[in-house]
Amino acid sequence: MTEPLTILVAARDEEQTVAETVSVLREHFPDAEVLVADDGSRDATAERAEDAGANVVRLPRRGKGQALSAAERAAPPGRLLVCDADLRGDLRPLLEEHADLAVAAFAVREGGGFGLARVTSRLLIELLCGFRAGAPLSGQRLLSQRARVRCFPLAPGFGCETRMTIDARRSGLSVTERTLDLRHRTTARDLGGFVHRARQLRDLVLACGPLAVNFRGLRLPLVGWILGVRGDVAVAAVAAIGAADDAWSGAERGFRAHLRARTSTGMLKLVAIPLIGLLATKRLTGALLVGLAANAVNQLDTRPGRALKAYLLVAVPLRAPLGTAVMLLPYDLREHAMLGDAGSNALGAMLGLSSVNRFTERGRWLAIAALAGLTFLGERRSLGTLVERTPVLRELDALGRTP
Repeated sequence: MTEPLTILVAARDEEQTVAETVSVLREHFPDAEVLVADDGSRDATAERAEDAGANVVRLPRRGKGQALSAAERAAPPGRLLVCDADLRGDLRPLLEEHADLAVAAFAVREGGGFGLARVTSRLLIELLCGFRAGAPLSGQRLLSQRARVRCFPLAPGFGCETRMTIDARRSGLSVTERTLDLRHRTTARDLGGFVHRARQLRDLVLACGPLAVNFRGLRLPLVGWILGVRGDVAVAAVAAIGAADDAWSGAERGFRAHLRARTSTGMLKLVAIPLIGLLATKRLTGALLVGLAANAVNQLDTRPGRALKAYLLVAVPLRAPLGTAVMLLPYDLREHAMLGDAGSNALGAMLGLSSVNRFTERGRWLAIAALAGLTFLGERRSLGTLVERTPVLRELDALGRTP
C-alpha cells in the first residue's frame, strides 16, 4: 500500500514565486496536501501561498531546518516531499524511486558561487556516513515514513539537507539521487550572495557536529565546547567531561538517580569535576565550589539564555571571563544553538575557579553552603519552575528570548 504524501515547502520572503510553485505542485500531486513553512516572511508570502491553495504554518524567523521541522509536526503520517518555494520543474519522477530518501539533482547548474559549500557538504557526508553525494545541498527530497522518523526534527538552518543525508545513511536507510530538469533562483556573485553562502557553509558545518533537541522540539547544534578552548586546562577538562555526557548520557537526572545508576556519565561528572577543581586549586573548597557551581549552572540550562544570564550576573562581581559567554548569548536566546552539558558545566567551573581567587576562606564556605542549598532545592523541585513562578526572575529570564 502506498503511503500518503504531504508536500512541505520552505519559504521566506517568496511572494513573487510561491504562488506559482504551490499551483504547480497541486496540479502535479492532486491528492497531496501542500504545507508551506513560512519562516518569518516580511512580505505577503503566506497570503500568496494560501491564495494558491496551500495550508500555511506561520513561524517566527528561525531558519530553514527549524521551519521545515515545525511544518512536519503539522503533517499527517506518511511520505514527505520537501521542496523550495522558488522551484520550477516537475518532481513527479522522484516518486518512481523506491529508496527511503530520494534526492533530486539539478540537470543544469546555473549561477551560484565557487562551489565551496557544495564541496564541503559532499566531503562531510562521505566522511561521516560513507555516501558519495552528487547533490548534497539539494532541497528537493522525498522521504519515506521510515526516513521521516529518522531524520526529523531536522538540523538547523541551511545544514538540514546535509545532516538529513547523514542521518538516513547512519540509520541504515537507502539513499538515491535522480537527475531532473529543474530550475530555481540562484544567488549571484555579489556581496549578498557571498553572505548567503557563508551562512550556508557555517550552518552545514555546525549541522555535522553534535546536536540536541530543545524544549520546543527544535534540533540545535551544541556549541558549549567553545568555552573549553579558551586556554584554561581545568575548564577544558570540565567541558570535555560535559561533552561526554552530551554524547552518551542516559535518562538519569539528579544526584540520586546517578548514584543509583553508578556507571552513568552523570556519575563521571559527579566524581571528575570536583577532582579537576581540587587539582586546579589545591583546595578542598576549590573542589566543592567547582563541582557545585557546575551542577547549579547545569540545572538552570533548561531554557534559552537562562544559564548564560545567570552566569553573567555572577561573573561580573567575581571577575570571571565574560567574552565567550557574551558572544554565545544571542545565539542561545534565539535558539540557533545550545550550550549542552559541555557549556553549562564549563561556565560553572569558571565561576567556581574565580570564586576561589576572590573569596576569603570564610566566604568560600558560605558560597559552598549556598550552592549546596541550591542543589538540594533542585533535587526537590525544578529550579526552572521556581524562576518562572517568581515575577522579577520570570521577566529577566524572558528578556530577549524568542516567544
